[in-house]
Parts: sequence; structure tokens; C-alpha cells
Amino acid sequence: MKKVIVDWIPDKGSKEPVYQQIVDYISSKISNGDWVIGYYLPSERVLAEKFKVNRSTISVALDILKGYGIIEGKGRKGTVIASNTWSLMISSSEANWGSYVKSGYFKENLPTIQEINHMEFQEGMVRLGTGELSPKLYPSKMMKDVFVKLSQTVTSLNYLEPLGLLELREILSEKLKNKGIQCKPSNILITSGSLQALQLISVSILKQGLTIYTEAPSYIKSLQVFQSVGMQLLGINMDHEGIQYWKIAKERKNIEDAILYTIPTFHNPTGIVMSADRRRELFKFCIDNRIPVIEDDAYGDIWLENEPPKPLKSMDEHGMIIYLGTISKVLAPGLRIGWLVGSESIVNRLGDVKMQTDYGASSVSQWILKEVLCNTNYDQYLKETKIALKNRRDLMISALDKYFKELAVWETPKGGFYIWLVLKREISMEKLFQAAIKEGILLNIGSSYDFNKNNALRLSYSYIDEKDIIDNIKKLSILVRNLTKNSLFEVK
Repeated sequence: MKKVIVDWIPDKGSKEPVYQQIVDYISSKISNGDWVIGYYLPSERVLAEKFKVNRSTISVALDILKGYGIIEGKGRKGTVIASNTWSLMISSSEANWGSYVKSGYFKENLPTIQEINHMEFQEGMVRLGTGELSPKLYPSKMMKDVFVKLSQTVTSLNYLEPLGLLELREILSEKLKNKGIQCKPSNILITSGSLQALQLISVSILKQGLTIYTEAPSYIKSLQVFQSVGMQLLGINMDHEGIQYWKIAKERKNIEDAILYTIPTFHNPTGIVMSADRRRELFKFCIDNRIPVIEDDAYGDIWLENEPPKPLKSMDEHGMIIYLGTISKVLAPGLRIGWLVGSESIVNRLGDVKMQTDYGASSVSQWILKEVLCNTNYDQYLKETKIALKNRRDLMISALDKYFKELAVWETPKGGFYIWLVLKREISMEKLFQAAIKEGILLNIGSSYDFNKNNALRLSYSYIDEKDIIDNIKKLSILVRNLTKNSLFEVK
């Protein structure tokens, strides 16, 4: 069996992603005739050692090459070079297109986020930071009833009106009253998840150069939605009551040059709940300073102890706040359904742009969600899900008390999915991330959400199986201890 010789390592300081450098290297070796059809590549483990990269990076590169037809798997025999002229032309064409893609306005994800997105679907990987419900919490019986009813009642899956299924918007309008939000169906736009709502806002109604204030850290920091269209994110510190809004005044330079993006309820990634007093103060501050607000309420229904304060939107009588909701966190992200609440002028503008991009969110998903929200078992499902999440949270907190008391600090969240774990000593979070992958643990490191380097992890108790919580928190503590042996710096 003929094997190739690797005589190169990627430049990790290059702007070119490491996996793409590996793709280009292998393609050039084949096009130069150094590696010929029938030669076998070393295993992923060996390639990772030779290229001095993580194995997941090798997996990404090999998947791309397989897509080109340059290589193919031969089962236990390994991966063989199977290129032909057309395969290499595809590879070359893709490389050329890459220069155009990079000149487009939408920026690449952070490398760590790209790696997480890839590794989440690796068999056997324990996802210790994933922000979605465990498949084991999926309400199979209720959803079966929903699907049976839909099969008998839905007679068409044609396009829906620009703002989305009217029956669904009517139900949402009624349910939002329980949160103190008074809105008509004409104030609601159905979107393909909250992420699409953010993208629609960024490309439709905000101007380039705008400053977007947000909590530091923040979920929005891990996205490129606003940065991609030329806006500046500016993080504002939080305390235990929420964003320290008064610090915005010190940063602000001009009038009408900024908006606020906030997650006041079970904040992602910290789990903080903004107090009722802070909400009132923040709302008044934004009114006085003419700062429009995007309020993201993805986790508002997932309270595990006491119901949180009403959303900021409940105080809004003049359309200053755009409110975002989603079904992704409480039921199923795969439905890709969210909603946006705002003034009719804003909603109609965004609805028009949405029709230009996808001609409306999935009609199947909208009919499903309409039936779910009408189902008599939905409230019971939500109650049982919160009980299950509370049990998982308590189990993770117990494990942290046992294995991390000397290593980190954290708060017990009152709802949502996340525990914000801040290590007491500075270590290389990238080394921790890679070391955890080798142990079969996928982490969400805090720097993905922050504006400055930090020493934190976003842990999630929503996805990991209960039986895996204690063992994997223990494994993680061992990895942290090993990395802190040579650390002399304690986090203040």
C-alpha cells in the first residue's frame, strides 16, 4: 500500500483558515504529481500529528476534499487519492471562488465557533455547552397528536402572507398578553428563527457605522450578523442586576448613532436576570437618550423557580423596542420559527425584505407551531420540561460544588440553560478546548461571547444526558487542574 509523505505544516498565523491551507496543500501535491491516484493518506490521527493541528481540523479538510472527489474512503483500508482532472478543476475553481466569497459582506464565523459547529455532530462527543434541549425531552406523544391533526386539517402548503400565518400570529398576540405585551397580529412578523430576525434588522433598517451596545459578554458577540454590515459592537459590563446602562452615556459620542441589544431574562451566556428596578431604569434611560432597543427573549419561558420580571417591551407604548421570541429553546430548534414584535411600519418593512429573501418562513413549521400552541398538553409539557431542567441544573451545580470549588466561581441560574463558570487562575482556554476534545468533551469557551479575553466557560445543562453530567464535570476539572499546575496568575 503506497502512502504519501507529508513535508509541510500550516501557518497558524495566516489569515487563511488552517483547514483551507491543508486542502490547498493536498490539492497542490496531487496536481504536481507528487501524490498519485491510488496512494493512501495516513489516518486522521497521524495527519493531525504531522500537520500539528487538532484532529477535527483534519476532518473538516478531508470532508472538503471528499466533496471535490479528490479522495474517497475505503473503509478499514483508509482514505485513497481518487482524483482526476475534473476533480482538481473543481478544487481550483472553488479556491478562486473563495476570494470572491471572502470579499462579500458576510464575515466568517470565529474559528472556534466553526469547529464547534462541526464537532457537535461527531459520534460520541459530549456537548457540555450546547444551547438546545436534549432530544430526550422531546414531547413525542404531543407532537404525534399534532402531526395527526395536521394531516387531517391542512389542505395546502402554499406560500403564506408576508407577515406569516395569520392564525399563528393571532395566537401569539394572545399569549404575549401574559407577558404584558399588547400587540395586534399586524405587529408580529414570523421569522425563520431569531437569527433571521437579527439579520433582517441589520440589513433593512440600520445604517452602516451604527454602534450597537450590548452586555459584555453577550450571545451577539459570537455572531457576525451586525459586524458583517459595518456596525460596531460595544460591550457594557453587567452586575448581578443586569447591564450597567449608565456606562453607555460615557461611551456615546453622537445622537441617533446607536441602538441597544439586550437579553434581560436568563441572559446568554451568563444566566443573569435583569431586576425589575433595573428594567425600569434602563427603559427610562433609553427613552431619555433616544436609544432604540432590540430585546431578545429566547429564554423567558424557561424559569425554574420564580417567574421573572415582565419584558422591557411590556413598558413600551411608542414602538421603541423590537421584541424577539422563538420556539427553538422551549421545544424544537429544527422548526426554525421565531417572531418579531414591533410597530407596524417596522414589521411591514422587515416583512417585505423577508419576502425578497425566502418568500416566508416554512409553512409546515408555522402550521405545526400553531397546533402546538393550541394543544391542551402544551402547558403541561412546558411544566414538565422545566422540572427536568431544574433537576439537571441541580445535578450540575452539585458536581461543580464537588469538583470545582477551588478552581472556579459561578452563580446558580434561576432559569434558562447556562452556568457561567469563571476559572480562578488564568490558563490557555484554547489548550483547554483542544484537551477536552481529546477526552470527548466539546466546550463553549467564554471568549467567543466576550469583547476581551476571559477565563470562562459557558456550561449548559439542557443538552447533556443526566447520567453524563457528574463524570464529565469531573473530567473537566482534571483537565483544568493539569493546565493550572504551571499557572501563576490568579484571576482577580
